Amino acid sequence: MSNERRGVGTDTVPGGTRLGWLFDPKLVGLAAVSLLIVVVGGIVQVSHGPFRMSYAEVWRSLTDQTVLFDIEVWKAFLLGHELPEMSRQNLVVWYMRLPRVVVGIFVGANLAVSGAIFQAVTRNELASPFILGVSSGAGAAILLTFVFLGGLTMYLPLIAAAGGALAFLTVYMIAWKNGTSPVRLVLAGVIVGTIFTSLQRGMFFFLQDIAVAKSARAWTVGSLIGTDWEEIRTVLPWSVLAVVLALAGSRQLNVLLLGKQTAKSLGMNVERVRFGLSSVGVLAASASIAVAGIVSFVGLIVPHMVRNIVGSDYKKLVVGCLFAGPALVVSADVGARLFFGMIGSRGQVPVGIVTGLVGGPYFLYLMRKQEALGNI
Repeated sequence: MSNERRGVGTDTVPGGTRLGWLFDPKLVGLAAVSLLIVVVGGIVQVSHGPFRMSYAEVWRSLTDQTVLFDIEVWKAFLLGHELPEMSRQNLVVWYMRLPRVVVGIFVGANLAVSGAIFQAVTRNELASPFILGVSSGAGAAILLTFVFLGGLTMYLPLIAAAGGALAFLTVYMIAWKNGTSPVRLVLAGVIVGTIFTSLQRGMFFFLQDIAVAKSARAWTVGSLIGTDWEEIRTVLPWSVLAVVLALAGSRQLNVLLLGKQTAKSLGMNVERVRFGLSSVGVLAASASIAVAGIVSFVGLIVPHMVRNIVGSDYKKLVVGCLFAGPALVVSADVGARLFFGMIGSRGQVPVGIVTGLVGGPYFLYLMRKQEALGNI
């Protein structure tokens, strides 16, 4: 398959700048549609709650210049300073409800980018951020904290990341045999993920407090309910770092797609690059898990859909994931809320359940289409 057909090496456009690929019509169209979905979904999400507001009122609040250009307000949001006086409507929109949408944006972007990375590292389009056991390790660490280390719950984001990193290192050590291969990485990920998932289920039997059990359950299924600006402050720096590293490594990701022998002939240290890029994938996934728990299938669905639209060039793929991932998570979250609102229920379903219901059938569809399944 030629580089042109794969989408690799098409960095310029007929006027030709190094950033010409950003103006690919398909990528621009994907970004525009995804942004529209996020904006509309965000407005719908913010308008719902005990204090009901019309969509017009939400829009006026979101575009209120007294908030947008108030440095003290942004210091409170991003640095945790004391919140200045705001109108009731602005307080509800900006401080209480908008964080749920913003966290959903970060979660979708992180998981999508992480999934794209792991699909290149394993050379398997059915891979996801959780194929290397990251989610199971993070979930086990969280439940361990809830059950035995209740005093450390304020450090849950760091504990989640540590658990995910430990699982990844375990997978890598199991898969190592004079180097690694995509097959061994995937199989080791399944083994380690199964072990950590069993530990998660076992620890639920030690939970006595009902409130703690509900919190732990929310973490293991993935939820945006109750998120605030503290979660945004937690996820923001790690998300920016992961995205920058993913874009910087896009050339190496393209080379990995060509196969181990070809990559070696081009002078690449394949094992070092695999480990480094996998670490970026773990960082992105752990940042998501730390603030929203285990939101399933986003890392599988989004890279595949984006690849079908913009091609396999990882510069375009990563940027496309940054837009399409948030669109999926925000729309899934607001879709669940609207559905239960229509049937008269006041309850809310965690977004991870919705993405699981959507992603499961899509995974089966991909698996049926994958002609070379197992020949990775």
